[in-house]
Amino acid sequence: MKKDDFKTCSQSGFCRRNRAYADMVTGSSTFESPYTLLTNTIRHDKSHIQADIKNTDTDILLTFDLYVLDDDTARVRVNEKQPIKPRYDEHGKYTLVGDPVVKDAESIETNAEGVTVVIDATRKIIIHSHPVRIDFIVNDSPVISLNDRGLFNFEHLRTKENHKPKMIRQDDAEEETEAPWESGSWEETFKTWTDPKPNGPESIALDISFHDFPHVYGIPEHASSLSLKETRGGDNAYTDPYRLYNTDVFEYATDSPTALYGAVPLMIAHRVGQSVGVFWMNPAETWIDIVKTKSDQQSSMQKVLSFGKKGNDKVTTQTHWITEAGVLDLFVFFGPSTKDILRQYTKLTGTPMLPQEFSLGYHQCRWNYINQKDVLEVDSQFDEYDMPYDVIWLDIEYTDERKYFTWEESKFPEPIKMEQALDHKGRKLVAIIDPHIKRKDGYRTYEEAKKNSLFVKQPNGNDYDAWCWPGQSSWVDFHNPAARDWWKEQFRFDKFEGTQGNVHIWNDMNEPSVFNGPEVTMQKEMIHHGGWEHRVLHNLYSLLSHQSTTDGVRERTAVQQRPFVLARGFYAGVQRHGAIWTGDIDASWDALYYSNPMSLTNGLGGVVFTGADVPGFFNNPTTELFVRWYQAAVFQPFYRGHAHIDTKRREPYLLEDPYRSITRDALRERYALLPYWYTLFYDASREGTPLMRPMFMEFPDDENLFATEDQFMVGAGIMVKPVTKEGATETDIYFPGDQQWYDMSTHAPVRLTGRNTVSAPLEKIPAYYRAGHIIPRRERVRRSSHSMKLDPFTLVIALDSKGHAEGTLYNDDGETYDYETGAYIHTRFTYDNGALTCESIHRDASSDAAKRYAASMPSLRIERIHILGATKQPSQVKLADESLGFEYDATIKRVTVKNPKTSVVECGWTVQVA
Repeated sequence: MKKDDFKTCSQSGFCRRNRAYADMVTGSSTFESPYTLLTNTIRHDKSHIQADIKNTDTDILLTFDLYVLDDDTARVRVNEKQPIKPRYDEHGKYTLVGDPVVKDAESIETNAEGVTVVIDATRKIIIHSHPVRIDFIVNDSPVISLNDRGLFNFEHLRTKENHKPKMIRQDDAEEETEAPWESGSWEETFKTWTDPKPNGPESIALDISFHDFPHVYGIPEHASSLSLKETRGGDNAYTDPYRLYNTDVFEYATDSPTALYGAVPLMIAHRVGQSVGVFWMNPAETWIDIVKTKSDQQSSMQKVLSFGKKGNDKVTTQTHWITEAGVLDLFVFFGPSTKDILRQYTKLTGTPMLPQEFSLGYHQCRWNYINQKDVLEVDSQFDEYDMPYDVIWLDIEYTDERKYFTWEESKFPEPIKMEQALDHKGRKLVAIIDPHIKRKDGYRTYEEAKKNSLFVKQPNGNDYDAWCWPGQSSWVDFHNPAARDWWKEQFRFDKFEGTQGNVHIWNDMNEPSVFNGPEVTMQKEMIHHGGWEHRVLHNLYSLLSHQSTTDGVRERTAVQQRPFVLARGFYAGVQRHGAIWTGDIDASWDALYYSNPMSLTNGLGGVVFTGADVPGFFNNPTTELFVRWYQAAVFQPFYRGHAHIDTKRREPYLLEDPYRSITRDALRERYALLPYWYTLFYDASREGTPLMRPMFMEFPDDENLFATEDQFMVGAGIMVKPVTKEGATETDIYFPGDQQWYDMSTHAPVRLTGRNTVSAPLEKIPAYYRAGHIIPRRERVRRSSHSMKLDPFTLVIALDSKGHAEGTLYNDDGETYDYETGAYIHTRFTYDNGALTCESIHRDASSDAAKRYAASMPSLRIERIHILGATKQPSQVKLADESLGFEYDATIKRVTVKNPKTSVVECGWTVQVA
């Protein structure tokens, strides 16, 4: 990573100003925030409070709105009351899935001190008028406070002539001079670029305190720890704030708060018994400082808030959010669990889309497969070596001179024939399409966009042009609805000639990446549809490009198929549109380690379909690293091998044994788990719960796990500890809870609690079934997920100490949207008192669509049952009056029932183990 190519806070004027403001506030014992809520302007109904806020230093009035929302959520908005021009406030219609649903509070009382909003018996909101402060209360204790440190700072729009810079008196000087941090308010230079800043200073900053919460999480994307670090002093602290500003960071550094490709301003705080969260809905550049304080370090106001509370030595996390432009639009989530917060957040921004089932299999990519013959040769070699895979990818070199929606005919003379050969095996092709368009006369895509004025503009009205992969390029203005509609049409088969239904899309470089732009992105003064500067919506660009591509792929056929679109840049709400990956990561042990907390953090931002390039993008991995990364990625939602153009060919079949066989076993394990993965994706599409979960999400009261990032859960039923150290043949694992675990590969019970060292030779993936869960698998070896569609299931029943376990299985056609009308199977399996039963949990099993789908899948059955933790050999196993064959392994305490002939479609049966 070339660190000098990217700004620090001290090089960003608005961040520098607000950090200096914070230093002034915290360094003064007499400072009082100038922002006062005018109590004589308060108006309210049962769910909405309105008032004016006055900055007593400038006499500028702001509007204040607080909404009580459905599902234990609140919204706070602050804007200028009479700005000299509108501030950008359109992003909500792209970020949210609809208008948030308000909910009546139990009561709202106003007085000279402010407003008290009682939501229910345990939750309330107190708005203090002077200075303005908002406390969110649970069980009579504040959990979140806004402006309790007095760092709120709303820079109103002004003319340069009316601008009054902050003046200070330095040392023994007789006269005040302009504060040094005020430089850059109207023009700012970074390296060779100058930002003219025609609107001057327009930032918003606010301190948000999480009372008695020692850990905060989220705000992807950073190559950082799961539990976010301090940024202004403290143990192992960063010196810069976490930054949210989508950029193309080449070979990025790990353990850093540096901005990467995506930005989701959602932060979650957790402690024993409680989780809370905030969503700072603003797509402009944002910096976030984090400080952790104990009671003896708190301000007088914070001590008032914590007075009389038990355990007053608890740690509070104080954050300071700083955004360049726009309005303050903040959602507060009361939880009380982390899963609740993600449900509350995705209720606003949309639940993750349910992908096609093939996309959960293995993807094979490199920059670049050189021609049609190369693609088909790679495809055949996977079959030759009995390695399953579903998708092969084409990077930019398949195009004619890097003109998207074209083919290099000398290399790919018959793309349809190539795609048909893949389709014959049930496999897919993914082709890259980026949002920059080569500026070349006669190139249809460029000519159409230019003619219809669909590109981002320069301030002088000309099309913006800069440098990217094709050379001189222009960028589609996805903020323009006409441009979005036009872009969608480009994916029609008569437009993108040479493609058919098994071709899906990869949106790279959509941060947007601009090779000769400041910080490798677009200049902030460029103009989007509606006259808006790029600075006010920068992070939104990636969301709109991803959405437009997804819409185009979905709408290209009469019977719509669920699209698969991978993107690199992202913003809040991206989960509605497809998968993302963690970008251009190095093939190193350090990068392998950080791929796990990065994917976990993405999930905590609602971005559940995520993963890293396997086994790293840059450089050549050792065979040991190669194998360990393929093993780790089995348990990440998105599983793609990828490689830089300068690396050696490294398709997994090229390894020598035993490495090839070990990697093949890892791929087969991924495919065996596809029913479990697909069921988890369905659950995520309903509730927003990530598939790959931090340990604390499943064990929320075990403080030993609150910062654990080197092991994780897949769903609620599998625990994984990837080996990320070179040469390791053993690893430390923390076994939580009071129940035993079961080794996934041997089925042997693991009666360990707390931290223990376990054996982990190269062929071993340290992964465990959790007692009390039933995991569905498909264990017949196939070459792709398509070949598995009618395969029977194996149930792994991991008994708890009471002999109980349960789990679910979801199944649909894996391709279309028919499941939305009821064409699916959703089954719960329960094992209790020696009996395995099955029941449908379909939302409407009597619907015509449900009946038709069930009738079309009569052969879906269970072919094997493993009961783990069976302490004695049964005398018999029966299905109704029929005896079933079984085996008992006394060494590992396992009963295996062979071919029970039970349906997963038609329930009502019982397998009795006696």
